[in-house]
Amino acid sequence: MKAPCALPGTLFPDGTFLEKSIVRGQASEGMLCSDLELGTGPDGSGVMVLKDSVPEGEKIAKALNLSDPVLEIDLTPNRPDCLGIIGIAREAAAIQGTTLTYPDIPPDIPIGDADIDINQHTSVEIQDPDLCPRYAARLIFNVTIGPSPFRIQNKLMSIGLRPINNIVDITNFVMLETGQPLHAFDFDRLSENRIIVRKAGKDKQFTTLDNKDHELPSDTLMICDGSQTVAIGGVMGGLNSEIDDNTTRVLIESALFNPASIRKTAKHLGLGTDASHRFERGVDPEGTVNALNRATVLMAEVSKGTIVSGVIDEHPAPSEISTILLDVKKINRLLGTGFSQTEMKNHLESIDFSVKAVNDHMLEVVPPSFRVDVSRPEDLAEEIARLSGYDHIPVTFPAVSADTREPARYLILRRKVKNILTGLGFSEAINYSFINKTAFDRLRFEQADSRRSAVELMNPLTEEQAVMRTTLVPGLIDTVIRNNTRQIKDVKVFETGKVFFDLKIDNRQPLELEMLAGIWTGKRSAISWHDTETESDFYDIKGAVEALFRSLQITGITFSSIPDESCIYTKPGFTAQIDAGEESLGILGRIHPDVQNSYGLKQKLFLFELNLETMLKLVPDIKATRSTPKFPATTRDITIIIDVNIEAGKLIANIDANNEKLVEDILLFDIYEGKPVPEGKKSVSLRITYRSADKTLEDDFINTLHKNISGKLIKTFGAAVPA
Repeated sequence: MKAPCALPGTLFPDGTFLEKSIVRGQASEGMLCSDLELGTGPDGSGVMVLKDSVPEGEKIAKALNLSDPVLEIDLTPNRPDCLGIIGIAREAAAIQGTTLTYPDIPPDIPIGDADIDINQHTSVEIQDPDLCPRYAARLIFNVTIGPSPFRIQNKLMSIGLRPINNIVDITNFVMLETGQPLHAFDFDRLSENRIIVRKAGKDKQFTTLDNKDHELPSDTLMICDGSQTVAIGGVMGGLNSEIDDNTTRVLIESALFNPASIRKTAKHLGLGTDASHRFERGVDPEGTVNALNRATVLMAEVSKGTIVSGVIDEHPAPSEISTILLDVKKINRLLGTGFSQTEMKNHLESIDFSVKAVNDHMLEVVPPSFRVDVSRPEDLAEEIARLSGYDHIPVTFPAVSADTREPARYLILRRKVKNILTGLGFSEAINYSFINKTAFDRLRFEQADSRRSAVELMNPLTEEQAVMRTTLVPGLIDTVIRNNTRQIKDVKVFETGKVFFDLKIDNRQPLELEMLAGIWTGKRSAISWHDTETESDFYDIKGAVEALFRSLQITGITFSSIPDESCIYTKPGFTAQIDAGEESLGILGRIHPDVQNSYGLKQKLFLFELNLETMLKLVPDIKATRSTPKFPATTRDITIIIDVNIEAGKLIANIDANNEKLVEDILLFDIYEGKPVPEGKKSVSLRITYRSADKTLEDDFINTLHKNISGKLIKTFGAAVPA
């Protein structure tokens, strides 16, 4: 007797790994195998007997003629017609220029009693044709449930499907062959022996074939009998109507379902099945009955059953296949090719498109029903390019004019802003335009604050990205947090980007503004041997903003305090309003401690937030220069004691208001509070630089001028001179 022998190191289909062992005191160098152990059949009663003609040492796959290769093909979602072997064969036939041979379906399907019609036994009612445009069914009686023939099992196992029984295996076999999912019900377990296709409605619970319970949304499409749900339409059957060893009568379902509905159901229930994978991409609306008849013949053959005469084919919403006009000249221009009208016609007809010439450069094309992805001339252009071979499309370069033009002024200035800030030691951050709703509460926005008018996303990826941002601050704070969690405490970041406001007006797009924001936290400068560690403060962030304006040559900038009640996410007393004449540009200051606590941050954060669009409008187009002064400058200092609530900037503005031409620069170099300065007062020291373009200034003249300026300050602000 010749038998298959597995040597040590063999891995069996059930996962068993064969090793050398001792059997009854003897060394075992291998094992003779049965059908069951090899996965080639159900017989495990004894060793498989091979033909005497099989030579010793032959590989078992070759000896049993099981050497067919298994091809794994990647498909794009727009090609559901290739989710069946017939679809792949059709493509191969077109490429090879041969004719496709379809599986044999007898035109006259054998039936048991021609006088007994399917309509005498069952009926199908579609209550929601939008979700189920077509539902076909057939009946087989007197079936015997058992294992499928090996040829069927072998095909299923080759692609990883577990054989179940001869009825269920045929539904899977035909699905893999045609791309049309099928389902078989135990006809005697269907209440009232009929099918109703409807939404779940009040039916909230359903147990699927995998013995798992599912909560059903009310709009889930269900297959029902006369009293209960028996399957989730297009996804999975129910445990209450499955085929088992006692089944004698079978109802076979072949249907067409709405792809969007199936995808929504499968995603909600977490049931990704072979059937849902095909239905949610779209199946051939005209292939429903063909697949049903193919499965009926095979089931009757393998189960020795009797086919009941007739087919129920409920089709309340027939699909319309539109005609596409194809302009040969336009397609050639689009592809960069020179195909003739005949070549295009032949390519399309090779994959079952119906093509008719209208004139010498127009074709009338009707796509086959299984090509649900083709609806416009561009789709046909893709088919022509693919079938002709992409390598046959010549490589050309577009005719690009040598003339160039400068980028828009706004883009140039925005890039300049980024370069300036990076030069000041800031790093650019790019965050998502989506934020968490909780950010508005964390930033202490009042309910009436316009920054709560956020655009909500209909299907956000996560709750962290549920609305579109109305401020850049949450994203920058998150950036600081990510750095802190990696032990990076010293952070200087900025971001430019759009913010979005929901105008609450029908058919109006959100208001979009481009903003600029930055945060500085941690040390003022990197640790070095010649410098002490100093924490950054309000004046560091203010200095950075002043340097930005100075580099952009924006003049007339003023920083003024904001009333405590107007400080939302910044700390009162540490917040400044930034203006340029009548234009409001934004704010800068320290982030409010409550905001810090809500984000779990311990160190102080200082920020600026500016309207980038308004700011860049103030950048001058013409740059003014002046010659280097010939004559030396001289400086004088003034120290006065003023009320603690008077801003030092107002002193500088008062001096500027005199329009004294000899005053070249004013520098605030010291502010002091504490003894011996009286309580509620502060000492402010200014350094004024004087210079003349015509002569060297004499001390007596400068002293007199400086005394006049000091006197005006003292009088205007009720100031005192230190003793």
